[in-house]
Formats: sequence, structure tokens, C-alpha cells
Amino acid sequence: MMARYVIDTNVAIVANGEEDVAIECQLAAVETLTKAVNSGVIVVDAAGEIRDEYRRHLNPHGQPGVGDRFYLEVINCHPDRTAQVDLPKREDGEFKDLPQAIINAGFDPSDRKFAAAAKKSKSPVYNATDSDWVEHREIIEATGIKIVFLCGCDPAIWKA
Repeated sequence: MMARYVIDTNVAIVANGEEDVAIECQLAAVETLTKAVNSGVIVVDAAGEIRDEYRRHLNPHGQPGVGDRFYLEVINCHPDRTAQVDLPKREDGEFKDLPQAIINAGFDPSDRKFAAAAKKSKSPVYNATDSDWVEHREIIEATGIKIVFLCGCDPAIWKA
């Protein structure tokens, strides 16, 4: 079975070189996206919220960066390289599959779709430089969601 990836948008942005980060961090993002595209399955939500966020930050023509190339693969929806998960919402707009503890902790609403997709698909979520994942790590991981910190868990070492 192929490895499955829930990729926070910051990973693709870092891979594109659009943030002033340590070269090791950028390389980790590039390597992860390359693996995901070449030999993995990229998990997105069926409603398109993850794709919409990618669209706001990445170039759909697949250039000039590795993050843009990743986005092109996602929008092309190669059936052997992408998996869509249904993430129904509750009446209050929160994802049914997102554990309440994460919501109660005040985890960033814009990142909740990634956490819900990871929970539903039983796939790890990949983060590069979003400190919200670090700040809420204990609560998120206690709900069974695995986070892969490509740049480590100390935001002080992320910058170049």
C-alpha cells in the first residue's frame, strides 16, 4: 500500500522557496512533496476546501517551484495519486470528524480541514513552518492524529 499524505499548504510554500527558512527545512519540504507525488497518495477533502487553499497560495501551472508542481498533480486528480475523503460538517460548521478537543483548544480554523482529513483517512499530516501545529501538538496527537514536523518543533530554528 502506498504512503498517504495530508499536506498543509505551508509545506508547498516552503518548497517553493517563498519563505525565509533554513535550507534544511526547504529541502525536507521538497523531498516530502516529491515522494508524495512520485510514490504516495495525496489526501484531500471531497468538498475541495484543501484544493481551494492550495489555489490561493500556489501556481496551477506547476511552475516555477516544487510546491507548484505538487499542486498541479493535486488538481489533475490522478486517481492513483490522490484520495478524496468526505468531511461532513456539523450544524455549527465544524467538521464531524474533527475531535472536539482540537476545537476547544482553539486550533487554527484554517488548519482544521487538514486535521479532519488526517483523522478520517488515518494518515499523517505534514507541517513545515506553521507554529499552530507545534502549539497544539499534544492535544492533536492525543486524538490519534500523527503530525510529521519536517522542520522540527522549534520555530526558532526554522528561519535561515
